[in-house]
Amino acid sequence: MDLKQLEYFVRVAEFGSFTRAAAFLGIAQPALSRQVRLLEVELRQALLIRNGRGVVATDAGRLLLSHGLGILQQVDHVKEALEAQRGATVGRVVIAMPPSAGKLLAVSTVKAFQERFPKAALGIVEGLSAHIAEWLQIGRVDIGLIYNPIPSPGMEIIPLMEEELYLMRPAPASKKKSGRGKPVRLDELPRYPLVIPSRPHSIRMLIETQMAHAGLRMNVQAEVDGISAILDLVSQGVGYAVLPINALHTAQLESAIQAHPIVQPRIVSVLTLARSQQRPATPLVTNTVDLLLELVKQHTSGSAAKPQSNLIDLLR
Repeated sequence: MDLKQLEYFVRVAEFGSFTRAAAFLGIAQPALSRQVRLLEVELRQALLIRNGRGVVATDAGRLLLSHGLGILQQVDHVKEALEAQRGATVGRVVIAMPPSAGKLLAVSTVKAFQERFPKAALGIVEGLSAHIAEWLQIGRVDIGLIYNPIPSPGMEIIPLMEEELYLMRPAPASKKKSGRGKPVRLDELPRYPLVIPSRPHSIRMLIETQMAHAGLRMNVQAEVDGISAILDLVSQGVGYAVLPINALHTAQLESAIQAHPIVQPRIVSVLTLARSQQRPATPLVTNTVDLLLELVKQHTSGSAAKPQSNLIDLLR
């Protein structure tokens, strides 16, 4: 199989368009179409279905895409390893972050990466934790920051920090200067109509699991997939929310929203760093993992988030 043809097919399948893929690859569209057709002839299967709005992958095409991404990444890793022997940290690494972690770490990661690895390239993509776990498996990303991942034998998971969840409510007029309220027991949560993300958001799954273990059901007022929008709705009295206290600090709504710790038991969300064990760790990936660990340690100093106890050992 010709690697160039494989790359052409992967880009067309990802973009869903020969025109956009040709522009990205910097080649003429007829040449791109011809190479993909030659690949289909070699494999004796149709890989793409043309329609009025572009192309979609067939079942065979989706299978090839899942393997092709890994193959192309393996080739890149070999090139990077050979370059690393010459003493330079080069190549490209892609990190996936959920929105909340991205707000905390994305800017500092880009700045530190450029300073430390000037000859390497960095990509950062945003997605829900459940989607990031899938991207790691198919090779779309090299490193993922994931909240509360499901343990997998093919996934290396390093706990980074934990965030306690709070019940958020509009601040009473008499307590506009205080962002904290009295503790609320877990069995009291069904009293509060919640504005909460939809599945498979990690916070939604965590709360549902904790309440199910206690034989409780959530009182869902509305499903909103945006932390900022949820906090705005809470501040306007539309409903309540269950979120980490850092979300309140980031939105600068401490005076408008009161946070009540949830107790008996506490609900704790754990941010982890994940990497697929089925993929080789290039020097750049390994060095980027070390960089992320350092940045998380810096950000959790003086923060409401608590670093996991083994983080310091990992950094030694």
